[in-house]
Amino acid sequence: MESVAAIGISEIEFQTEALGEIMLDYKLLQALVAVVEQGGFERGAALLGLSQSAISQRIKLLEARVGQPVLIRSTPPTTTDLGRRLLNHVQQVRLLERDLRAVVPALEEPAPERIRIAINADSVATWWVAAVAEFCIEQNVLLDLVVEDQDVGLNRMKAGEVAACLCASERPIAGARSVPVGAMRYLGLASPAFIARHFESGVDAIALGRAPAIVFGPDDYLQHRYIASLGGAGAFPYHLCPSSEGFVRMVCAGLGWGLLPEMQVKDEMRGGALRELVAGHVVDVPLYWHHWRNGGALLELLGKRLMDTRQGDLRG
Repeated sequence: MESVAAIGISEIEFQTEALGEIMLDYKLLQALVAVVEQGGFERGAALLGLSQSAISQRIKLLEARVGQPVLIRSTPPTTTDLGRRLLNHVQQVRLLERDLRAVVPALEEPAPERIRIAINADSVATWWVAAVAEFCIEQNVLLDLVVEDQDVGLNRMKAGEVAACLCASERPIAGARSVPVGAMRYLGLASPAFIARHFESGVDAIALGRAPAIVFGPDDYLQHRYIASLGGAGAFPYHLCPSSEGFVRMVCAGLGWGLLPEMQVKDEMRGGALRELVAGHVVDVPLYWHHWRNGGALLELLGKRLMDTRQGDLRG
């Protein structure tokens, strides 16, 4: 791996000042990747044909080289901020090596490629799997999905933690490309019982501001946008539910109102479990595929597959 990596290393923007001019030893980085991807030192050691003691020594040597921890010794082990950046660096090198194998057939057959992607939970719960399943099978790809709200996923790329991102931000960061994939349509919904209990006099911004909502997480502002689009502003009571499927269940159970992807709740709407708060009043969230320019042909190909299969078809 070292000789091949040396070919592509000058092409990669390594996104951490902490490393300075330190030369990276790829045997040590392989140990870090193995421990994280296999979920432990024992399984990581078995993957590399090493003893558990040997792989532990490699991690310690890597940490000594970079001058700070790269792993948190938990179960399973997790990476520090620097460790995540090192993982992303190794992934970019591997993607470039994959391209090189296409023109140098004598190189060994690659293992399944693992791509770390930041993505919003609603896409995973709806259209994403169908769009990428065939691609992953054809290209021998393993996905490492980091679920973030669609408004903040790009921060993972800025931090050098992922090779690609699906999010609502159009503008690419330095060194990356951005292409539109489509727009997800969200409806303001609640259960009939909730509507009867909280909106006896009708649904407006004032009534919405008083009724409890369901919010995915601290970075989820869809409900805020919905109230603002009706002329309201300010704080409102809400439950936090960082699960796309759990979000739907909580709204159906009458715990609160919320913005849900139209394509995710068609059955609930047809069956009467959910009703629109204001008929025809929607929020469309555009999604963009971001990837590093030097991330190799595989990320380009995945972006094209997403555009071909989902462009403009995320609204239900």
